[in-house]
Amino acid sequence: MRDSTEYDLIIVGSGGAGMTAALAAHEAGLRTVIVEKNGRYGGSTARSGGGVWIPGNSVLRKAGIQDTRADAAAYLRHVAGPGIEQERIDAYLDHGPTMLDLVLERTPLKLQWVPGYSDYYPEGPGGRPGGRSVEPVPMDSGVLGELRRTLEKPYMAGQDAIPLTQADFRKLNLILRDPRSMLTALRLAGRMTRARVRRRKVLTMGRALAAGLRVGLAQAGVPIELNTPLRRLVVSGGAVRGVVVDSEGEEVTLTARRGVLLASGGFERNAELRKTHQREPISGDWTVGAESNTGDGLLACLEHAELDVATELLEEAWWGPSIPFAGGTYFCLAERTLPGSIMVNGSGERFGNEAAPYVDAVHAMYGEPGGPARNMPTWLVFDQRYRNRYIFAGLPPRQPLPRKWLASGVVQRASSIGELAKAIEVPAERLEASVKRFNGFAESGVDEDFGRGTSHYDSYYSDPRVRPNSSLAALRTPPFYAVQLVPGDLGTKGGVRTDAQARVLRTDGSPIEGLYAAGNVSAALMGGSYAGPGATIGPAMTFGYLAAKHAAGHSLTVTEES
Repeated sequence: MRDSTEYDLIIVGSGGAGMTAALAAHEAGLRTVIVEKNGRYGGSTARSGGGVWIPGNSVLRKAGIQDTRADAAAYLRHVAGPGIEQERIDAYLDHGPTMLDLVLERTPLKLQWVPGYSDYYPEGPGGRPGGRSVEPVPMDSGVLGELRRTLEKPYMAGQDAIPLTQADFRKLNLILRDPRSMLTALRLAGRMTRARVRRRKVLTMGRALAAGLRVGLAQAGVPIELNTPLRRLVVSGGAVRGVVVDSEGEEVTLTARRGVLLASGGFERNAELRKTHQREPISGDWTVGAESNTGDGLLACLEHAELDVATELLEEAWWGPSIPFAGGTYFCLAERTLPGSIMVNGSGERFGNEAAPYVDAVHAMYGEPGGPARNMPTWLVFDQRYRNRYIFAGLPPRQPLPRKWLASGVVQRASSIGELAKAIEVPAERLEASVKRFNGFAESGVDEDFGRGTSHYDSYYSDPRVRPNSSLAALRTPPFYAVQLVPGDLGTKGGVRTDAQARVLRTDGSPIEGLYAAGNVSAALMGGSYAGPGATIGPAMTFGYLAAKHAAGHSLTVTEES
């Protein structure tokens, strides 16, 4: 039973942004509630790799990482581009580390540096080849108690059974190539065995992050009301004064004395919004974002014409080449960057650096803005030697690809490059020429067309035993394979415009009183790009924190209409 309909701060959404904001609000003495549409908490944060990209934080300092604010500022300015306000960048850099210290102090969460996971543009001004990303230390699910039953599920079935960290994932890809990877596998097996003996699960990545935040809120007494979708905003006198939610089948009005924070995620599962604002081909089936992310927060803002809410970057997402398996999309990280694979278009030609950051890889798939998708259909082509060496989409090396993959047409196999070209309906002579040219680059160690292997980032998911370029290996050993790639994503990254305090803005740039937004419901700090692993979650948590801090010092004005 609900004990109140009046709060200081109402938060819509229980991902990283929403739960961090609730912690900060409680710390500031605000009476707070989170309303969550889903029957589980954690949102897309729980389905993610769990990385957090915040320069200058205490975890990095303890790991001995030498970094400066000036370098971080130069790098973010380089990545975000001219369209992002300097005040937002400054707010992120100035308050992100403080936010993270609060989270570490008020929750059981522990974080560790991800060694060598490079910034995505390490050669840019202020970029770090060694990386700035931190990730959760594996967590015993027992810390959640009964709350473990309502934690958002991982995006891939079986993730719970094999509790990998991001660092583990990188090493396991080389399990047959690097003896140290076998040690990682043994350590992972020990982790799994201990969990079975104790009849507990080990949480890693995004689920560990979400679990830690949830325990912190439980200890603070901050409620999360599940199965409580947002219906509309309560607007009066030009300010947002609460929300109407669906609670157990009835509409209930919740009043906010200091404001409403939208942390409700993107619109990746809303087919109509995607087709309206994004380029074809596009599909909500290709995302790994939470099932409940249908743009509710964005739509609630837009239905109030009097608010005149500004939006930005609706055409963008946290893109990544993905395999459209029937059982669910697989987001490719290592597969396209390990040596011995190339990406080709419908003409059978390479069109970019396969090892580039995943946002850039999809931008290359689409081609120049404003025109038709230039390099789709897209295929990832590799040979049997590649298959013998590396894990592929979760399958161990040398294991045959499932028949259902081949039967679906998502995967094609042939005894020659020419036959493979026929199977995927591309010109045989062009695909053969593309493979021959790439094989020459593998021998020389220099990709003369797209520079694959020249960036430190390219080498993160590479094979150090391959010479002279760890990112390049020839395709020569039959059979040959082609796997369909589509423009998948981790979620959309466009939404309402916000300022340095996470206040939602009108089209004239003025803030809307009582309305805040953080995470993927808001236009991303990164613009159309992506600074590094965890640059989705880092800003989401930071601006959730900033929204709570601003609300704590700001009471809504009283008007006659209210």
